[in-house]
Amino acid sequence: MQVLVLNSGSSSLKFQLFSMPEENILCSGLIERIGLEDGKFKFNTAQDSIEVITSIPNHKVGLELLAEQLLNSKTGIIKSADDIDIVGHRVVHGGKHFSDTTEITNEVKTKIKALSSLAPLHNPPNLEGIEVAETIFPNAKQVAVFDTAFHQSIPEKAYRYAIPQEFSEKHNIRLYGFHGTSHKYVSEKAIEFLGKEQSKIVTIHLGNGCSMTAVKDGKSIDHSLGFSPVSGLIMGTRSGDIDPAIIFYLADKFNYSLSEINTLLQKKSGMLGLTGHSDLRDIQDEAEKGNKACQLALQMNTYRIKKYLGSYAAVLNGLDAIVFTAGIGENSDLIRKMVCEDLDFLGIQLDLEKNKKRSKEIRTISSKTSKVKVLVVPTNEELEIAKQSVHLFKK
Repeated sequence: MQVLVLNSGSSSLKFQLFSMPEENILCSGLIERIGLEDGKFKFNTAQDSIEVITSIPNHKVGLELLAEQLLNSKTGIIKSADDIDIVGHRVVHGGKHFSDTTEITNEVKTKIKALSSLAPLHNPPNLEGIEVAETIFPNAKQVAVFDTAFHQSIPEKAYRYAIPQEFSEKHNIRLYGFHGTSHKYVSEKAIEFLGKEQSKIVTIHLGNGCSMTAVKDGKSIDHSLGFSPVSGLIMGTRSGDIDPAIIFYLADKFNYSLSEINTLLQKKSGMLGLTGHSDLRDIQDEAEKGNKACQLALQMNTYRIKKYLGSYAAVLNGLDAIVFTAGIGENSDLIRKMVCEDLDFLGIQLDLEKNKKRSKEIRTISSKTSKVKVLVVPTNEELEIAKQSVHLFKK
């Protein structure tokens, strides 16, 4: 069975083609800078690596480029569009409607569209990717895997906000959570690695977007992102937790519009707002050179992670392991070191030499005497989407 996985962002589209259930990657790549004249199309197989710079005005053109390359007589992978059995789509927001992987119907598409107001940067391109894929691969089964689905197990006492009930009950204002596909994948890998189905784990997803999940016995029971992907940890350009009164202060004192405040908190805050850089590698380099703003930003970033780690240890009533994943979590030994410092009371002790090593495999970086395992688990959202898509039709 061949499963094409599409992960559509606002201006990018990641893809991988799997042979399932063997989990073999037949090709992978990225379409980025969609909407610009200098769009990039990257296509990789075991034999070839192709990169094209061209105008990619929209997701439809990007997917057509992908289909053309997949069918290329010399460097392609498939002979016919009908060779694709399933197209699995990452959809960011499923609201309260979707707690499981779902075969896409017109009704499902209508609900995804209705939820666009809750994820305006993500759900519209997710939906566009679905509709274009339906035309290019008309005989494939189209499947949606929702980022919010893994967090549907969070109990009401954790997902409700202390606002008048009608907003929760009639207007669905509540914690939804995000990065669920990643948190599900790495928590399952960690549980398998530990050999403990009954386990208390905190997964820490650190990339340009960042989040943490308290996972008990394989189920999400709390999560740092809420109604939108702005709350919680300090991120590349997003503020994370702030006092809501700041929003009113910006509006009253500086005459900011709601749109301007939204842009400020989503695209101009976080590490970018603190340092002028959104890429952690640049911030670490500047910090090493003595840049005070960058040094402080790293301290603030890891301090926030520690606060959530402490609160989730309390919610879980203990810890078996913490898991670092995603671009920063997997690659920044400095961030991991700063997070794990001075957590002896939780039983967390890092092995500094193990922490410095790089690997694409799951690994332990805690010391032998550490009561809590510290793991680095590379995430693979595309593989998780492929697995869930195949599993849907085995039920």
